[in-house]
Amino acid sequence: MRGDNYGGRFGSAGSSQWLKACLSLKAEDIAVSDTIQSGDISPMPQRPPTRPRAKSPEKRKDDLMNAAQRLFLENGPAATTIEQIASAADVAKGTFYVYFASKEDVLAALSDRFVIQYVDMLRATISKSPSRDWKGKIAAWAKSGVTGLLDAGPLAEILFHAHQQPVDWNRHNAMAAPLEELLRAGSSDGAWSIGDPHFTATFLFSGLHGVVDDALFGATPINRNELVRRVRVLALRVVALDEE
Repeated sequence: MRGDNYGGRFGSAGSSQWLKACLSLKAEDIAVSDTIQSGDISPMPQRPPTRPRAKSPEKRKDDLMNAAQRLFLENGPAATTIEQIASAADVAKGTFYVYFASKEDVLAALSDRFVIQYVDMLRATISKSPSRDWKGKIAAWAKSGVTGLLDAGPLAEILFHAHQQPVDWNRHNAMAAPLEELLRAGSSDGAWSIGDPHFTATFLFSGLHGVVDDALFGATPINRNELVRRVRVLALRVVALDEE
């Protein structure tokens, strides 16, 4: 019999202890079950929902400028409203006026940003040529100067031509500054002799800007590579360097 087998292994006292242990375990199981059913165990605490991080003022301003730029390119500045700019930037109309007083302010900010990016691009491209490769640096300025304006044609037209505003010579001088710096450095190294680097840089950049505008908006657009070549040849002649 089963009882005899258990008694044989544990003895009568052992069987009694084993049975009590089993009964005790069942009681504990029932107690735990009753506790769960009665709802005495507290639920796991839930993590509060994470709030989206607020954007910095600089990011808000960039969002408004980017939205305005897209709308200006699609519809033109005149047909774009402040309400549309705010909506495209996903902000209230009042937020627009925290950063800008008018559409004209946005256009001015976009113009400043364009100049900064253009100038940074020119300096970076010129610096890629070896330190004393002055001919290569002039060629790099000509190519990046022309292609940078050609690639930004529609935006440049809006910022500097289509929307009438007074000419800002500070912006013009800033765009000519990388060439002026290059001419000064070349003069110091003896690569050429330039009596007035500022005058020469203004002259060359104004010519570059003019021929790019003519290529973009004139009656007979010119081939991009040919335009770069002509600007490069003239710039090298001004500093008395041959193209070859």
